[in-house]
Amino acid sequence: MKTVYMGTPDFAVKPLKALAEAGYDIGMVFTQPDREKNRGKKIIPSPVKEAASELGLKVVQPVRLRGDEESLSALREYAPDIIIVAAYGQILPKEVLELPKFGCINIHGSLLPEFRGASPVQHAILSGKEKTGVTIMQMAEGLDTGDMLTKAEVSIEKKTTAELMDELSEVGARLLTETLPLIEKGEITPEKQDDSLSSYAGMIRKEDGRLDFSGETAEEAEQKVRAFNPWPGTYFNYGDVQLKVWAAEMTDSQLEAAPGMITAAGPGGIEIAFRKGILRITEIQAPGKKKMPVDAFLRGNAIEIGRILQ
Repeated sequence: MKTVYMGTPDFAVKPLKALAEAGYDIGMVFTQPDREKNRGKKIIPSPVKEAASELGLKVVQPVRLRGDEESLSALREYAPDIIIVAAYGQILPKEVLELPKFGCINIHGSLLPEFRGASPVQHAILSGKEKTGVTIMQMAEGLDTGDMLTKAEVSIEKKTTAELMDELSEVGARLLTETLPLIEKGEITPEKQDDSLSSYAGMIRKEDGRLDFSGETAEEAEQKVRAFNPWPGTYFNYGDVQLKVWAAEMTDSQLEAAPGMITAAGPGGIEIAFRKGILRITEIQAPGKKKMPVDAFLRGNAIEIGRILQ
């Protein structure tokens, strides 16, 4: 099949490479425009652009696909049989959705209809789910509302978003190459989503990473630490210093303490009481420093046991 691929972050790289290795004709790769860093002194291409360039594929980077006549005209001229989307970061206009013979399919990082939206992996962890996965779906005009084509499950366990995204990318690549021949042969029966079972995983903001000692349980905080690794990270303030938390674990302590109280600080970690339970922080990062195990952090920083954090 003549294909067009649309994707931007690391999650979308392995499926693109799998598509190329399987010998598909990839006419062009759409990805988000390069980012500027240090006031334009450094230009950073997307991971998908880097991968596509290494593969010798044509790269197209419209600021906004909708209304970009040059990009739309190139799509019409190539006349793809199918468009494959993986975390592209733009909403496709109706004209594009209806252009290919087999339509547009999306590699979505959840078991739809659960966690439609921009951050399904993070919300699966935040919700305490035991499993997540990849759904390849037929794209429609609604937000992740199209018919489901194939699925594959992945166990969450104690993985971070970074770890899960890497695993889901691998699973998505395999599932894509298994699904495309079935689409071409007409051997898939699309399954409609049950909207009553759907949930929305909205955009995550940097301020969402703040730990809420009185509003969260220790279990919820531990899930947040994993869900927000690598971005935006979780943090708390110790006086005027903002400390980032990169790894933490539940304790079996039955100690009753006020939310926000530091109950222990030693080589094993910094323990803080929450609304329910106590969380042990094992990896931390101070401003301007690299993340480090707590025992290394404590060799150069004093933490007051009994202090109540806000």
